[in-house]
Amino acid sequence: MTDAPHDGLVVGDDGVGRCWWGSGTDPLYVPYHDDEWGRPVTVDVRLFEKLCLEGFQAGLAWITILRKRESFRAAFAGFDPERVAAFDDDDVERLLADAGIVRHRGKIEAAINNAQRMVDLCAERGSLAAYAWSFEPDVPHHPKRLGDIPPLTPESTAMSKDLKKRGWSFVGPTTVYAFMQAMGLVNDHFDGCWARAECEAERDALMRPTTPGR
Repeated sequence: MTDAPHDGLVVGDDGVGRCWWGSGTDPLYVPYHDDEWGRPVTVDVRLFEKLCLEGFQAGLAWITILRKRESFRAAFAGFDPERVAAFDDDDVERLLADAGIVRHRGKIEAAINNAQRMVDLCAERGSLAAYAWSFEPDVPHHPKRLGDIPPLTPESTAMSKDLKKRGWSFVGPTTVYAFMQAMGLVNDHFDGCWARAECEAERDALMRPTTPGR
């Protein structure tokens, strides 16, 4: 991956300025940076998928997970929470034998457990989207240089603690902050990155999901 400059930006061969990590040598990085990362998401399946994949990433590089994402989707029933919640011991063994994913028993069992916990959460809060977006920071992020993006925040720490109280696992505050960045709960594209303005416009236009009655 390209070394990170002080302002966090790299101009690609196409003349477009992007966050330095989005100009990596792997061709998967650019479309992920341009079309997904930081754009607000309110679809429960996508939110659940991202929480699971961030858990699988623990101790690994994100590009490892990105390269395996389609295999993960096939192995985990498209990350449909109700279907994953019904996985049993045979499914765990099937997943442990699947070379297309990260074969880590603890992370596999965590994904199944978290799907079960999500069913309970949605019964209480209406949706994972309503729950997750309730942790959106009050003050918008606007990173201008390297060092402006923390590994975790008070909001990600609060969400992590609450998820753990609800029985979720592999949802530490750093993992949760990476989830918040990717799903657009914050806009951590650097000042000068072409995608920042688009992500912010989508955030401005977004109708935040809420829990009925709250």
